[in-house]
This record gives sequence, C-alpha cells and structure tokens, in this order.
Amino acid sequence: MADTSRIPLYRTIWRWHFYAGLFVIPFILLLSVTGAAYLFKPQLDRWEERAWRGLPTAGAVDADAQVAAAVAANPGASFHYYRIPAAAGDAAVVHVGLPGGAMRDVAVSPQGRVIGSADPDARWSAWLARLHGSLLVGRSGKLLVELAASWAIVMILTGLYLWWPRGRGLAGVVWPRLSLGGRAALRDLHAVTGFWVSGLALVLLLTALPWTDVWASGFRAVRAEMGWVSGVQDWKGGADPHTAHNHAAMAANAPPASPPRARLEYIVLRARAENMPAPAIIQPPGAPNMFGPPNGNTWTLTTLTQNRPQVRKVSYDPETSIEVSRSGFADKHPIDRLVGYGIAWHEGQLFGLANQLVGVATALALFTLAISGFLMWRRRKPDDALGAPPLPRDPARLKGGAAIVLLLAAFLPLLAASLVLLWIVDRFILPRLPRAARWFGVARA
Repeated sequence: MADTSRIPLYRTIWRWHFYAGLFVIPFILLLSVTGAAYLFKPQLDRWEERAWRGLPTAGAVDADAQVAAAVAANPGASFHYYRIPAAAGDAAVVHVGLPGGAMRDVAVSPQGRVIGSADPDARWSAWLARLHGSLLVGRSGKLLVELAASWAIVMILTGLYLWWPRGRGLAGVVWPRLSLGGRAALRDLHAVTGFWVSGLALVLLLTALPWTDVWASGFRAVRAEMGWVSGVQDWKGGADPHTAHNHAAMAANAPPASPPRARLEYIVLRARAENMPAPAIIQPPGAPNMFGPPNGNTWTLTTLTQNRPQVRKVSYDPETSIEVSRSGFADKHPIDRLVGYGIAWHEGQLFGLANQLVGVATALALFTLAISGFLMWRRRKPDDALGAPPLPRDPARLKGGAAIVLLLAAFLPLLAASLVLLWIVDRFILPRLPRAARWFGVARA
C-alpha cells in the first residue's frame, strides 16, 4: 500500500521539478552546446593559428627583435606579453595594447616579420565563452545564466527524489525500458539519463559558480572575512572594487616604463629550461595583469594553460635576469586550490582529452534530458493550461520540503530572490487573475 503521508511532499517536489525544468530547458540546450564546444578551446585556438605554425627557421632573430617588429607594426602600441613558440617553426605571438584600449595578438615569424594579427575577443573560443557565460548581452545575461544554473540545481535534486526506486526493480531505474514505447519509454529515458548524469551535472554547475556575479561576489566577501585569501584571485568572478578597473586600457594609456636592461632573449632562454606548460608567456616589468594589479618591476614567466594546477610563476630581475621569486599552485590557499581544480575540470583541461570527452558526454546527457523533458510535457499538456502537476491538498505537511528550499536559497542568492518574487506573484497577483491561476495550475487538487 502506498504511503499516503508522502503524497503532499511528492506532489510538491514534482511541481518544483516541473517549473524548474520548464524554465531551464532553453538554457540547458544552449549551454550544453556552447559548453561542449568550449571544452576544445586549445584545439580551436590552434586551428585559428594554423597559418602561424610550421614556418622556416633559417635566419631566425631573437625575441627582442620580434617584439620590436610587432610594436612597429602597431604605432602607439604597448607590449603586454610575449608568448613563447611551442615548437620550432612556430611564430611568436606578441600581445599588445593599442592606444584606444583594444588588444591584439600579433604573430611574428622566426625571421622577425609580422605575418598576421588577431583580436583576442574575436576568436571563436572568446565568442563561445561570452555566449556561454552571458548570452552575449553583458551583465544581465550573466545574471540570467546564474539564475538558470541555480534552478538547474533544484531540477536535478528534485529529479533524483522523483527517480528514487521506492521498492521498484532495476528496469526503468538503472536502464530504460525502451521496448515499452510511447510515454513509458520516454519517461524511462528521461529518468535513467537524469540518474546517470546527476553527479557530473551537479559538479559542472557547482564549479561554474565561482565565475558568476552574485554568488561569486558573496563568495569573495566570505573568503576575505574568513581569511581564506592568499594572493590575487586568478579567476574572473564576482565584483571586486579593487580590480574592477580595466588594467589593459590603463596600461595602454599610461606613460611608458623605463626599459629593462636585461633583454627579453635572456628571459626566453631561462624560460625554456622551466618547461612551462603551453601557452607560456613572458610579461615585461609593469605589464598589466588580467586578474590583479599590474606586474611589478620584474620580468615574469607564467602560463595561460587552463589546467590550473599546472600554473606557476617565476620572476626575474630586470637588470640581471636572475630569478628573484617563484610561486605555484601549492602556494595558494586550499580554497583557491579547490576552485582551481573545479575550473580546470569544468573547462575540460584537468586531465586532457579524457576530461574533454567526459564533458561532452555530460553535455549530451543534459541535452537528452532537456529534449525528453520537453516532449513529456508536450504529450501531457492540456490545450487550455500549462499542465503543471496539481497542488497537494494538505500543504501543512510540507515543513521538511520548505526547510530544504530555504537551505538551497541560502546557498544560492538568485534562487532566493526568484523564490520571493514567485511568492509575491502567487500570493498577491494570481488570486486577482483567476484565468491565469487556472492556466498555471494553482487550484488545489
């Protein structure tokens, strides 16, 4: 016999799952596709730079001459960093800031000739990152993506509750009964896919939070209050009044610093012995930093690899080129290291191709969830209503569910704000609009 005491909670969680799913389906479809494509950022960037590779090496000049050629080809430009060629015959990439604040990646052949340039913001990977993170509409899109991610967490957790076997066999729980056909097969496909992908999806969503706006700002404040900060935050997320200004534009318009006596070529020779993961870069003294204040009065060797645990930094004296300091992933606060592992996993770079393939499989499963959920809704939706599951008859028995929702809301600020808005609509607006109330299914079952 069914446990009737659980029916109100089950119906409530079913409704939460329904509304969460209906809201996040468009976002899951878009973010799954763009996220899966962005996993291959290194391959995309290499493809875009294919004309800059495999060049003749005879008559090669030093790194200083290559930088001079890049700056000469862009009058008024400031030198931001030199990207060390990953292989013999590859062009060096000199990243410069133009007088108006724009950036350019200038490709210089081994012989010191400028053979091309690219706007970093116009690369395919940069476009995918903006589409994935902000829907190409700036901060409002970023907030919308964060809200969708918050509700996606609710969707997954409520989906797991609905999937829970409750005495059923493994068929339809661990594997789908596709032979049943129709609604039953579709329901199994949705539920089983959700079960298998839930853990990976939750990790994917949680590791995206440090890049968000509201959540990341709160996280930044908590880190500062708890003393969890060790060095500069090296990921972009949250609002920080100390780093909100545009260092690149400031550096491009600032008076030039005194040139260091140690030549870049000396630093390149030292850098090659470090075996820094590609793309390895060398920043001159005073160069802007993407995440913090401008580089100090040293030459700095670091890497732009997305595998954060491999990132390290070595600084050299601008007069003698002797090493003066070094730091690495192990020197960061444990919280920052945890975030670094999460970001590397999210971007598919923690353990190479296998990580990318796991990310693609996760994206495909989420895509399948979204499509199957939409089809299930369309099959059961009446013509004159949204088709939401009915409200429970006894909402007084839902204290446990309310506690869970409050806990989630405390962890996800935008979820909390949306819940307040939904409560206002449900409490004060829908009662005055009976037709809309019926369409949304708020009448008691």
